[in-house]
Amino acid sequence: MTSAPHYLALDQGSHASKASIFDARGRRVASGEAPITTRQPREGWVEHDPEELVASLGGAIARALAGSEADGVELAAAGLAIQRSSVVCWDRHSGAALSPVLSWQDRRNAAWLAAQHFDAARLRATTGLVASPHYGASKLRWCLDHLPAVRRALAAGRLCCGPLASFVLFRLLEERPLLVDPANASRTLLWDVRTRDWSAEMLGACGIPSACLPRCVPSRHAFGTLNVAGRAVPFTTLTGDQPAALFAFGQPDAATLFVNIGTGAFVQRLIDDPLPDAPGLLRSVAWQDEQRSVMVLEGTVNGAGAALEWLARERDVSVESLVEHAECWLGEIEHPPLFINGVGGLGAPYWVADCPIRFSRDASLAEETVAVLESIVFLLQVNIEAVRVLAPARAGALRRIIVSGGIARLDGVCGRLADLSELLVERPADVEATARGLAYLLSGTAAPDRSAPLRCLPRPDAGLKSRFVEWRTALESSVADL
Repeated sequence: MTSAPHYLALDQGSHASKASIFDARGRRVASGEAPITTRQPREGWVEHDPEELVASLGGAIARALAGSEADGVELAAAGLAIQRSSVVCWDRHSGAALSPVLSWQDRRNAAWLAAQHFDAARLRATTGLVASPHYGASKLRWCLDHLPAVRRALAAGRLCCGPLASFVLFRLLEERPLLVDPANASRTLLWDVRTRDWSAEMLGACGIPSACLPRCVPSRHAFGTLNVAGRAVPFTTLTGDQPAALFAFGQPDAATLFVNIGTGAFVQRLIDDPLPDAPGLLRSVAWQDEQRSVMVLEGTVNGAGAALEWLARERDVSVESLVEHAECWLGEIEHPPLFINGVGGLGAPYWVADCPIRFSRDASLAEETVAVLESIVFLLQVNIEAVRVLAPARAGALRRIIVSGGIARLDGVCGRLADLSELLVERPADVEATARGLAYLLSGTAAPDRSAPLRCLPRPDAGLKSRFVEWRTALESSVADL
């Protein structure tokens, strides 16, 4: 066995679980992936099978270990970055899941949440969030109200519930810990961003029993032991996918906007205390350990990769086919239609759970694909403008955007983002930012990958800016009519 330390980074997302092994220099030496199924049994319902999800992590680890360069490596530590806002209920004795994994995209209990009439300013001050059904509280309430197995477990004192991260740790680690980190806890609407613990006020308002929830600990913690092919590996780091992506290029700075475009898309900028009041945006915990807390101002776009999946279903084609042709179409089509992108509901800064989805005119598949991709850029631009206004002035001027995620592989998307934001856009050679950021957090010394990024300088594009203005007017008109 080699003496050089290596680190196992687990990235659990909406479509797959991934395992990557990094050396102490930040070099990815092996990786493995296992898909998971997404179910949509009704409009607004998005689920995963909990057993399949746990098994997929084991499969991803096995595939990573099977890589030739991974043979005999010494794993110094392991960690997990996972989709936030997804929740699940399980039995604290057997570990058996009592509910599906209700995805972050799930909006099944939106009506219940709207009926609570939470004071927006008070909610924002307490949780850093807005009252959105994408967050965990309303979904946990739905499980308690509608799933007999959950109610029976609650009556018997056997119920555990909370962020998906806690369930995964409970099932993967030898010690079966009942723990959660700040990044995942803070996406429940039940966590107080000031006290860094569960909010008694919000638990009471939502009727969520505190005894069923995991204990809040820092992002770096002695969570337990992961059995990796018979070897006991310390599990030391737990965070969300977007917070991990923030660290993919080393320590983040406030002059950079970090944009990650996957199933959803996210805009993050570092902020300091005192935290700014940010109506329409989120104040999110990216990292917390014994020495420091890293906070960001965050904007969210629900319909990124999910919008391409929507188009593929509507047109009865594969997503892979759309992606294969997208770069060419982005370069060829000069006058695409506008796309009102309500896929998954509007996120920041609008927060409309049910928004109409429509094109401005009939169009070809190629034109519609470009329209969907431009709508993602447009929604990102709205959030970029909001972050510019609301971020504290002492942070200084924004100098660049670092973009990552699957859709960031499209040069035409990166170029449009640069042109519209009037900022330099940099795309690293490795766009899988979540795993790389987690490796950096695990090792503490791993150098980020700085190999040959794509650099898009902003160019004048009157047509793009004109479409953005027209699109924004149409979107805000649609929202006002709801």
